[in-house]
Amino acid sequence: MEEKRSSFSGKLGFVLAAAGSAVGLGNLWRFPYLAAQHGGGIFILVYIILALTFGFSLLLMEISIGRKTKQSSITAYKKLNKKFGFLGYIAALVPILILPYYCVIGGWVLKYCCTYFTGQGIKAAEETYFGSFISGTSAPMIFFIIFLVLTLLVVLGGVQKGVELASKILMPVLLVIIVGISIYVFTIPGALEGVRYYLLPDFSNFSISTVCAAMGQLFFSMSIAMGIMVSYGSYVKDDISLIGCVNQIEIFDTAVALLSGFIIVPVVFVFSGEAGLATGGAGLMFETLPVVFKDMPFGNVIGAVFFVLVLFAALTSSISIMEAIVSMIMDRFKLKRWVTVLITAGITVVLGLPSALGYGLLGNINPLGMDFLTFFDYLSNSVMMPVVALLTCILVGWVCKTKVIEDEITKNGEKFSRRIIFRIMVKYIAPICLIAILVYYTLAQFGLVKY
Repeated sequence: MEEKRSSFSGKLGFVLAAAGSAVGLGNLWRFPYLAAQHGGGIFILVYIILALTFGFSLLLMEISIGRKTKQSSITAYKKLNKKFGFLGYIAALVPILILPYYCVIGGWVLKYCCTYFTGQGIKAAEETYFGSFISGTSAPMIFFIIFLVLTLLVVLGGVQKGVELASKILMPVLLVIIVGISIYVFTIPGALEGVRYYLLPDFSNFSISTVCAAMGQLFFSMSIAMGIMVSYGSYVKDDISLIGCVNQIEIFDTAVALLSGFIIVPVVFVFSGEAGLATGGAGLMFETLPVVFKDMPFGNVIGAVFFVLVLFAALTSSISIMEAIVSMIMDRFKLKRWVTVLITAGITVVLGLPSALGYGLLGNINPLGMDFLTFFDYLSNSVMMPVVALLTCILVGWVCKTKVIEDEITKNGEKFSRRIIFRIMVKYIAPICLIAILVYYTLAQFGLVKY
């Protein structure tokens, strides 16, 4: 039986939900790490310029497609052009691949929350702690399932009573926590040196890799080409300003990323020096930072608050990823929400098993020379997402023409001052950028260029 399509209650609900999707684990440790490694201020400057052009255009395009068609991505592209119906299925695979391993990482965050709240912060700083945990069998699975259940319960509530309500609670709390920790960091002796290292441009580090890294971070940070923004756009009422919403989402997302840098970079710089910033990804979050917290005044408390912040960010993103999947299945098969949520959870558990056990029981199996989690991340983020975004630009820029989307954006008489930039980005610049991302991250994954 087909359910009546849900919608966000208003602009605030949509902006907070979309911002919650954008603000995730990538903002809280990937952005600071990349900024530190790619020239600090110059990376941030490039990122902001790209956010105002590349990010703005792709984000606005996907949300507009969703609102125009009132469909999730699996059926929206076909509604725009029947020949591009296949694109909906490719786009549908992206969140289906991402959600399982994202929940596995979310389980790691939950584990560290429990560790710090039980006063075991010193234990978390031990060199073997993280490796012992992820190489286990039962513990990674248990925390993975708990995190998935937390996500499931929110999505089960629907758009307004689940996704929107959770976003209205989690996002303001997340912002308060991140501002609070930032203020505390500034009181640490020597922190200003870390801030200078983070913010002052180092032009000697500027290169094509700086631009590609900033572009790739923006691409992933904005939840582009994951089906999320198309689904969320389908829930947006016709009288809401899409341009205003996109501007606010970008401001929120960029602000959180910058504030994350103010927390992580100065702290690691003070207690571990530049060498501490050389560790990226999971190493920085789960190995370097616990060592830093151990040496800080009130380190266990700060560690507990920090991992709560990360947990909230992880939840807001996992909720949006699951909602995208649920929306697509409901649109395609006309199932009830609770049935669809349970089906999605079952698929997530099955696909999440290799990532959860990929450092232990299944550690000897390495597709393309990678562990399962890295493989799924590479396949979804570095291959499928750029391909989906590239094909979407071709569809909108050259097949349907940008006027179709422009008419949706301006149908309430709204002025579109960046119309020319939007057209040029979608038709010419974005496709080139997306091909560059695809090539760069593929080469980086195999160690052929600097990541």
